[in-house]
Amino acid sequence: MSNVYVFDHPLIQHKLTYIRDKNTGTKEFRELVDEVAALMAYEITRDMPLRDVTVETPVATAKCKVLEGKKLGLVPILRAGLGMVDGILKLIPTAKVGHIGLYRDPETLEPVQYYSKMPSDIGERDLIVIDPMLATGGSAAEAIRILKEMGAKNIKLMCLIAAPEGIERVQKDHSDVDIYVAAVDEKLNEKSYIVPGLGDAGDRLFGTK
Repeated sequence: MSNVYVFDHPLIQHKLTYIRDKNTGTKEFRELVDEVAALMAYEITRDMPLRDVTVETPVATAKCKVLEGKKLGLVPILRAGLGMVDGILKLIPTAKVGHIGLYRDPETLEPVQYYSKMPSDIGERDLIVIDPMLATGGSAAEAIRILKEMGAKNIKLMCLIAAPEGIERVQKDHSDVDIYVAAVDEKLNEKSYIVPGLGDAGDRLFGTK
Protein backbone atom coordinates (compact mmCIF):
# COMPACT_ATOMS: atom_id res chain seq x y z
CA MET A 1 0.00 0.00 0.00
CA SER A 2 0.98 3.62 -0.43
CA ASN A 3 3.02 5.26 2.25
CA VAL A 4 1.53 8.41 3.74
CA TYR A 5 3.98 11.02 5.01
CA VAL A 6 2.65 13.80 7.24
CA PHE A 7 5.05 16.73 7.58
CA ASP A 8 5.11 17.86 11.20
CA HIS A 9 7.84 20.49 10.75
CA PRO A 10 7.03 23.46 13.01
CA LEU A 11 7.25 26.02 10.18
CA ILE A 12 4.83 24.03 8.03
CA GLN A 13 2.36 23.59 10.88
CA HIS A 14 2.63 27.27 11.87
CA LYS A 15 1.92 28.51 8.35
CA LEU A 16 -0.85 25.95 7.83
CA THR A 17 -2.71 27.46 10.78
CA TYR A 18 -2.95 30.82 9.00
CA ILE A 19 -3.84 29.12 5.71
CA ARG A 20 -6.83 27.53 7.48
CA ASP A 21 -7.95 30.81 9.10
CA LYS A 22 -11.00 32.21 7.27
CA ASN A 23 -9.78 35.75 8.03
CA THR A 24 -6.59 35.31 5.99
CA GLY A 25 -6.94 37.38 2.81
CA THR A 26 -6.18 36.27 -0.73
CA LYS A 27 -2.72 37.85 -0.95
CA GLU A 28 -1.50 36.39 2.33
CA PHE A 29 -3.17 33.04 1.63
CA ARG A 30 -1.38 32.79 -1.72
CA GLU A 31 1.98 33.69 -0.16
CA LEU A 32 1.55 31.16 2.65
CA VAL A 33 0.61 28.34 0.25
CA ASP A 34 3.69 29.22 -1.81
CA GLU A 35 5.91 29.08 1.28
CA VAL A 36 4.48 25.80 2.56
CA ALA A 37 4.87 24.23 -0.88
CA ALA A 38 8.57 25.16 -0.83
CA LEU A 39 9.00 23.69 2.65
CA MET A 40 7.22 20.49 1.64
CA ALA A 41 9.36 20.26 -1.52
CA TYR A 42 12.44 20.44 0.68
CA GLU A 43 11.22 17.33 2.51
CA ILE A 44 9.79 15.44 -0.47
CA THR A 45 13.11 15.66 -2.35
CA ARG A 46 15.15 14.28 0.53
CA ASP A 47 15.86 11.02 -1.34
CA MET A 48 17.06 12.62 -4.59
CA PRO A 49 20.32 10.91 -5.65
CA LEU A 50 23.67 12.71 -5.47
CA ARG A 51 27.02 12.23 -7.19
CA ASP A 52 30.52 13.25 -6.14
CA VAL A 53 32.31 16.17 -7.77
CA THR A 54 35.50 18.10 -7.09
CA VAL A 55 35.57 21.91 -7.01
CA GLU A 56 38.25 24.49 -6.36
CA THR A 57 37.41 26.78 -3.48
CA PRO A 58 39.44 30.00 -2.97
CA VAL A 59 41.51 28.01 -0.48
CA ALA A 60 41.82 24.38 -1.65
CA THR A 61 40.25 21.48 -3.54
CA ALA A 62 36.99 20.19 -2.06
CA LYS A 63 35.11 16.96 -2.60
CA CYS A 64 31.41 17.89 -2.83
CA LYS A 65 28.09 16.54 -4.03
CA VAL A 66 25.61 17.65 -6.67
CA LEU A 67 22.27 16.27 -7.81
CA GLU A 68 22.81 13.26 -10.02
CA GLY A 69 20.65 14.72 -12.76
CA LYS A 70 17.43 12.79 -12.13
CA LYS A 71 14.73 14.57 -14.09
CA LEU A 72 11.81 15.98 -12.11
CA GLY A 73 8.33 16.93 -13.31
CA LEU A 74 5.59 18.85 -11.51
CA VAL A 75 1.96 18.19 -12.44
CA PRO A 76 -0.54 20.54 -10.78
CA ILE A 77 -4.21 19.60 -11.04
CA LEU A 78 -5.98 22.72 -12.32
CA ARG A 79 -6.74 25.08 -10.97
CA ALA A 80 -5.85 25.00 -7.26
CA GLY A 81 -2.66 23.02 -7.84
CA LEU A 82 -1.18 26.05 -9.60
CA GLY A 83 -0.90 27.82 -6.25
CA MET A 84 1.83 25.41 -5.08
CA VAL A 85 4.00 25.27 -8.21
CA ASP A 86 6.06 28.47 -7.83
CA GLY A 87 7.16 27.56 -4.32
CA ILE A 88 8.61 24.28 -5.58
CA LEU A 89 10.21 25.89 -8.64
CA LYS A 90 12.09 28.29 -6.37
CA LEU A 91 13.96 25.27 -5.01
CA ILE A 92 14.09 23.23 -8.23
CA PRO A 93 14.02 25.70 -11.13
CA THR A 94 14.99 23.03 -13.69
CA ALA A 95 11.84 20.97 -13.08
CA LYS A 96 9.43 20.83 -16.00
CA VAL A 97 5.74 21.50 -15.42
CA GLY A 98 2.82 19.63 -16.94
CA HIS A 99 -0.85 20.39 -16.33
CA ILE A 100 -4.00 18.31 -15.92
CA GLY A 101 -7.45 19.90 -15.90
CA LEU A 102 -10.32 17.97 -14.34
CA TYR A 103 -13.90 18.85 -13.41
CA ARG A 104 -16.49 16.86 -11.53
CA ASP A 105 -19.48 15.68 -13.55
CA PRO A 106 -22.53 17.06 -11.70
CA GLU A 107 -24.52 13.86 -12.21
CA THR A 108 -22.00 11.06 -11.76
CA LEU A 109 -19.68 13.12 -9.47
CA GLU A 110 -16.76 11.46 -11.26
CA PRO A 111 -13.79 13.54 -12.52
CA VAL A 112 -13.72 14.36 -16.24
CA GLN A 113 -10.56 15.45 -18.03
CA TYR A 114 -10.78 18.68 -20.03
CA TYR A 115 -7.08 19.49 -20.49
CA SER A 116 -3.63 17.93 -20.31
CA LYS A 117 -0.21 19.07 -21.48
CA MET A 118 2.91 17.17 -20.43
CA PRO A 119 6.67 17.22 -21.05
CA SER A 120 7.54 14.91 -23.94
CA ASP A 121 9.87 12.83 -21.75
CA ILE A 122 7.30 12.12 -19.04
CA GLY A 123 8.34 8.47 -18.80
CA GLU A 124 11.87 9.46 -17.77
CA ARG A 125 10.86 11.87 -15.00
CA ASP A 126 10.02 11.53 -11.34
CA LEU A 127 6.62 13.22 -11.15
CA ILE A 128 4.99 15.09 -8.29
CA VAL A 129 1.23 15.48 -8.71
CA ILE A 130 0.12 18.61 -6.85
CA ASP A 131 -3.31 19.43 -5.42
CA PRO A 132 -3.84 21.38 -2.18
CA MET A 133 -6.84 19.31 -1.10
CA LEU A 134 -7.17 15.52 -1.17
CA ALA A 135 -10.89 15.26 -0.44
CA THR A 136 -12.70 12.33 -2.09
CA GLY A 137 -9.49 11.40 -3.90
CA GLY A 138 -11.30 11.09 -7.23
CA SER A 139 -9.40 13.84 -9.05
CA ALA A 140 -6.01 12.77 -7.75
CA ALA A 141 -6.63 9.12 -8.61
CA GLU A 142 -7.79 10.05 -12.10
CA ALA A 143 -4.80 12.36 -12.67
CA ILE A 144 -2.42 9.59 -11.65
CA ARG A 145 -4.23 7.14 -13.94
CA ILE A 146 -3.85 9.56 -16.86
CA LEU A 147 -0.14 9.98 -16.17
CA LYS A 148 0.43 6.23 -16.01
CA GLU A 149 -1.44 5.85 -19.29
CA MET A 150 1.00 8.39 -20.78
CA GLY A 151 3.95 6.29 -19.63
CA ALA A 152 4.82 7.76 -16.22
CA LYS A 153 6.46 5.24 -13.91
CA ASN A 154 7.47 7.10 -10.74
CA ILE A 155 4.75 9.31 -9.23
CA LYS A 156 4.31 11.03 -5.87
CA LEU A 157 1.25 12.94 -4.66
CA MET A 158 1.68 16.20 -2.72
CA CYS A 159 -1.24 17.89 -0.91
CA LEU A 160 -1.66 20.42 1.87
CA ILE A 161 -4.59 18.72 3.58
CA ALA A 162 -6.10 15.27 3.13
CA ALA A 163 -9.26 13.57 4.32
CA PRO A 164 -9.04 9.88 5.30
CA GLU A 165 -11.48 9.09 2.49
CA GLY A 166 -9.16 10.64 -0.11
CA ILE A 167 -6.12 8.78 1.16
CA GLU A 168 -8.06 5.50 1.09
CA ARG A 169 -9.16 6.11 -2.52
CA VAL A 170 -5.64 6.83 -3.79
CA GLN A 171 -4.23 3.87 -1.86
CA LYS A 172 -6.91 1.62 -3.35
CA ASP A 173 -6.38 2.77 -6.94
CA HIS A 174 -2.62 3.40 -6.86
CA SER A 175 -0.85 1.45 -4.15
CA ASP A 176 2.53 2.35 -5.66
CA VAL A 177 2.12 6.12 -5.18
CA ASP A 178 3.44 7.75 -2.00
CA ILE A 179 1.31 10.53 -0.51
CA TYR A 180 2.83 13.61 1.13
CA VAL A 181 0.61 15.94 3.17
CA ALA A 182 0.90 18.67 5.78
CA ALA A 183 -2.17 17.41 7.68
CA VAL A 184 -4.74 14.61 7.71
CA ASP A 185 -8.08 16.04 8.81
CA GLU A 186 -11.13 14.44 10.41
CA LYS A 187 -13.55 13.68 7.58
CA LEU A 188 -15.58 14.91 4.61
CA ASN A 189 -18.90 16.65 5.11
CA GLU A 190 -22.05 16.05 3.04
CA LYS A 191 -20.74 18.40 0.32
CA SER A 192 -17.38 16.53 0.18
CA TYR A 193 -15.52 19.42 1.81
CA ILE A 194 -12.70 18.47 4.16
CA VAL A 195 -13.52 19.13 7.84
CA PRO A 196 -12.08 21.30 9.34
CA GLY A 197 -10.10 21.92 6.14
CA LEU A 198 -9.64 25.42 4.76
CA GLY A 199 -12.63 25.88 2.46
CA ASP A 200 -12.25 25.95 -1.32
CA ALA A 201 -8.53 26.25 -2.05
CA GLY A 202 -9.05 27.55 -5.59
CA ASP A 203 -11.44 30.29 -4.50
CA ARG A 204 -9.13 31.39 -1.72
CA LEU A 205 -6.06 31.38 -3.97
CA PHE A 206 -7.64 33.33 -6.80
CA GLY A 207 -10.21 35.47 -4.98
CA THR A 208 -13.26 33.85 -6.58
CA LYS A 209 -16.48 32.53 -5.09
